[in-house]
Amino acid sequence: MLSYRHAFHAGNHADVLKHASLSLVLESFKQKDKPFVYLDTHAGAGLYDLDSDWARKTRESNTGIQRLWHEPAKWPELSAYFHILKQLNTEQAGQQFYPGSPEVARQLLRPQDQLILMELHPQEIEILRGNLAKDSRVHIHHRDGLEGLSALTPPTPRRGLALIDPAYERQEEYQQVVQAVKKAYTRWPTGTYLIWYPMLAKARDRSLRLLHDLKEKTNFSSLLVAELSVEAQHPDLGMHGSGLAMINPPWQLAQQLQTLLPRLTKTLQLDSHAQWRVEWLIKAA
Repeated sequence: MLSYRHAFHAGNHADVLKHASLSLVLESFKQKDKPFVYLDTHAGAGLYDLDSDWARKTRESNTGIQRLWHEPAKWPELSAYFHILKQLNTEQAGQQFYPGSPEVARQLLRPQDQLILMELHPQEIEILRGNLAKDSRVHIHHRDGLEGLSALTPPTPRRGLALIDPAYERQEEYQQVVQAVKKAYTRWPTGTYLIWYPMLAKARDRSLRLLHDLKEKTNFSSLLVAELSVEAQHPDLGMHGSGLAMINPPWQLAQQLQTLLPRLTKTLQLDSHAQWRVEWLIKAA
């Protein structure tokens, strides 16, 4: 099933959490001169036009990145994230172009680092190639990302991180994520893994089961969870929030997110039920 197109949702509250967190992790990796690899299992198009028909149909960025965009000085901890937005948009264009995770990584990585991007959708892969393939650090694979995660690990160099963020169109994808990361971890136990997941309406939400399985059905050395919910959970439809389950996160990330998420939640909230959490499900010994 390949119906999901991220252009409808680019720049929404889930993107803000994911890309703000990703920028913090990448900046942490850059504190050492040693090269590293960034893997993205579901790369999408890599770059999105918020003035496109698809983006304007949902206008999800209006309650996402647009709430932060005009005030970068209020978010000094996210200076790298805002620098990317500035690089992609001229003063004349305004707030038009928004980066997907691959473009966030491409902008922040150094000459010695590499990107391995996977995308299965036949149209998205062509757009991704058009947006990023000219960069010699970028290696693009037209393949299933969960299969590719274990097939392409351990990477060279072994220092690096993987972002796993499927669309979760099918319930089976939650279990497939657990199995894919578990398999990759046996091959690459020193890697950092960022697993994004949606927090959906009560009838459809599988986030608690995903976290339970990541904790209880694996042998991960650490597991940090960060969640941001912008409104009350509805009974049947909608995504009220999202989260990141992180294996082997940089040591200071939990503290950074504990400082960031209260302010981010207040900025993005849609009602009084907005909330956040940062919690170790497995703390490294």
